Amino acid sequence: MPLDNEIIKGAVDKAKTLGRQRKFKQSIELIIALKDINMKSNEAKFREVVYLPHSPTKEPNICIVASGDLLLEAKKLGLRTISREELNAMKGNKKATRAVGNSCDWILVSSDLMGLVGSILGPALGPRGKVPIAISPKSNITDIVNNYKRAVWARLRNEPQVQCRVGTEDMKNEDLIENINAVFNTVESKIGAAKIAKVYVKKTMGVPVEIALR
Repeated sequence: MPLDNEIIKGAVDKAKTLGRQRKFKQSIELIIALKDINMKSNEAKFREVVYLPHSPTKEPNICIVASGDLLLEAKKLGLRTISREELNAMKGNKKATRAVGNSCDWILVSSDLMGLVGSILGPALGPRGKVPIAISPKSNITDIVNNYKRAVWARLRNEPQVQCRVGTEDMKNEDLIENINAVFNTVESKIGAAKIAKVYVKKTMGVPVEIALR
């Protein structure tokens, strides 16, 4: 049950115009409301990383937890980094761990440090819906960071709906349409078309506009 691109375009156009202008660049968000979902079942644990075809112009804040060469390469790219020593120093420091949870959109972790990150940062990341992502210590950090600049979580949390950013209000409609389709198709393939009730698009501070299903 693919979405109709012309219907998406009309909804995006309308969503962009609704609501007053803000002093910041608003995100464009997609909401996929589901039906017949038992929120206590394994089905409700749905969580997928979707790599959008087009990167939002507002880049996410990517943090790298690593050591050795991977840490050095991340620093060269000007990324926010946390070394093993800095991580250990955060143990028991709720203010420091909360700061990481609040400021980092993606936490990419060298696989050998995942256990340490789970025990130290886990209590701060979990309530914020942040999930550390393991990467190989021998990763090409440039390629990985470029991928996560265009990545979003498509997942269920407390409500039977998937809501995620698909771009920013200054992006071309054609690019937003492709991003919306990427998220929608992922959700449909994993959960099933029969359980998709409604689809909406909105600005961060705007009014939801329905994308009619065919």
